[in-house]
Order: sequence, then C-alpha cells, then structure tokens
Amino acid sequence: MNKITLKESSRYKLPMGVLSATLLSDNDSLIAACMDGVYRSSLSKREQPRRLYTHDSYVSSVVALDDGVIVSASYDGNACWFDLNAEREIRRVKLHDFWSWDMAVSPDRTKLVSVTGQYLAGGYKYEPQPESEPSIRVVDALSGEILHSLPHVPSVQSVAVSSDNQFVAAGNLMGDIRVYRLQDGELVAKWTTADFTSWGIIKSHCFLGGIFSMQFTPDGKELLLAGMGPMQDPMAGNGKQLWQKWAWQETEPKLVDQTHEGDAGEGLMETLAIHPSGDYFAMGGRLRGGEWNVALFDLATGSRQAVLKTGCRVTQAIFREDGSELILVGSQGQPEKLKDGNFPDFGRVDVFAIG
Repeated sequence: MNKITLKESSRYKLPMGVLSATLLSDNDSLIAACMDGVYRSSLSKREQPRRLYTHDSYVSSVVALDDGVIVSASYDGNACWFDLNAEREIRRVKLHDFWSWDMAVSPDRTKLVSVTGQYLAGGYKYEPQPESEPSIRVVDALSGEILHSLPHVPSVQSVAVSSDNQFVAAGNLMGDIRVYRLQDGELVAKWTTADFTSWGIIKSHCFLGGIFSMQFTPDGKELLLAGMGPMQDPMAGNGKQLWQKWAWQETEPKLVDQTHEGDAGEGLMETLAIHPSGDYFAMGGRLRGGEWNVALFDLATGSRQAVLKTGCRVTQAIFREDGSELILVGSQGQPEKLKDGNFPDFGRVDVFAIG
C-alpha cells in the first residue's frame, strides 16, 4: 500500500488528563473519561469542554450505547449509565471491588465487558495471587444486569470484543490471554506471551508491564496486542514499543507478526485502533526514546506506514467512521502545583487528517 500522511488539523486542551474517549455519531461531539470525571466537548470547538458527572476515582473508560446514552467505568469499580439528552444519571452498578482497568462494548451495543484485578505477590517467585473476585464481568448494556463472571489471573488490564459480537478477549500483567464466547461465557482459547512482561532486577523486584490494549482483526481470526517489551529497571520505561498479532483460532494459538526490527523506539504503548478500511492500524502511547509515540502499520504486512511525535501521552486512538481523520486523546505532563486555585489544563485532544 502507498505511504500514508498525517497532518494536524486541530488541537485543544481539557482540564484534566484523558484516559479514554468516544466519538458520537455526529462526528463532532467527544465524550472524554478523565481523571476527575466525564466531560463533553466538540472537535469543532463549537462548545467548551464541560464536566457532566464524576466517579469516586479516575474514570478509566467510556463508551456510547447510542447518541443518547453513555456508560463509563472507573477505578471505583462502578459502571455509570448517563442520559446525555436529559443530562442525568440512569444507574450505577458495582462491577468490581477493585479498579475497572478497561471496558469494551460489543459492536451491536448489547453487551459491556469490564476487567479488573490487583497484582499481589502470591509466593516467593512473586507470581500473582489468584483472583479474589471475578476478573471479567459481562454486562447487559440495556439493563445493567451482570450476565457472566469469568475467571482470569490478575491484574487484567485490557479487553476487546470481536466485530461479529461472538467473542471477548482479555489480557493481563503476565501476558496471559483468554478468549471466551460472549453468549455463554465458555472459554475457547488461552495462551501466554512473555514478551510484554518485565521482571525488575533494579530498584523494584516485581513483575510489571503486560498487555495494555488489544483488538480483534475485522475478520475476527486474529488478535492484536500492544504494550512494551521487557525491562530490567521497572522505573526506566525503556522497553520496546511492541505490538503482536496472533492467530488465536489455531489449535495452538500462533504468533503471526510483531513490531518489525528497526521500526520501534522505547515507550509504553497503551492503545490500538484499526482503520475502517481494515488496511492498517494505529498504535500509540508514551515515548521514552526514539522518533514516535504514535504510528500506523499495514495490517497485512506489518510494515510501518506513518509516524507521529505528539509530545504527549496518548491513551486512546479513534478513527472517524469515514476514515478521514485520526483522533488522539491523552495528557501532557501532570501539573504539580495549583495556579490561581486551579491546575493548569493538561488533557489533550489532537486531530490529524489522513492523506
């Protein structure tokens, strides 16, 4: 395929760092899950960012069921349904005793899946303790009823639903991936990749890293994973910018492709998004060393097609439905001091035209 160009078309700030976002069908209204609540803003800047409601901790995820209802999940373990038109809360459901690390919605908008888990050393090798609560909750998106409570090994940090609404995948700190059938909660595949997990031998002796984002390919046959390669110093953040693609439906799941030699620098990758054409995908996150913190890769060949150095942490990448633009949300630094009674704005939204 021809090389792709990315040209910045818009940039603006939100008061707090953004951990997740969703774009409504008008292709302008952006709902952002931030450290201090859920905000509504617009890419055209026709309305100023304003906070709609809060949780008791960071808001880790937000999804839209339709233009009238959104659902957010938080480190407080709750999911909140919110009516955008009436601007009122519909319900809150306690999903976890610990954090909701990530939440996904099925493409048909009928089911939500949230993942949790706290890493606590379970033995002298610092292997994780078994879960103290179900690591995966499958929820009816309309009623809020918990449909399935599924097991995994904590901490489970990423989740994705296949485009045909049939399967849910979840990945954890140790590089363990489990795929369940969404309808009945049956386990259909499990495997481990050690390439995203570090054992610290400097400063901190513990496991860290893991799989921070995942996406099924459009045909559902393969699964993309993102994170960071192994490090010896847990504080350094200098692991390789890493993606992998797995053929998960094989009798033994098979690694098909991964970040090519020479294509990556250093830094934690936190988000994956597949372009509506199905031809390529975006991966983004933080930059520790190298020339990019966001890049586009050919989905078939894995070749790198375009790069961006945004100067900020990217927590989620979103493509417009027509594929014309790439939207990146995240944060730039984190203010240590109040300024005139408020923290300076450090949430970021960047929009890039795709050529």
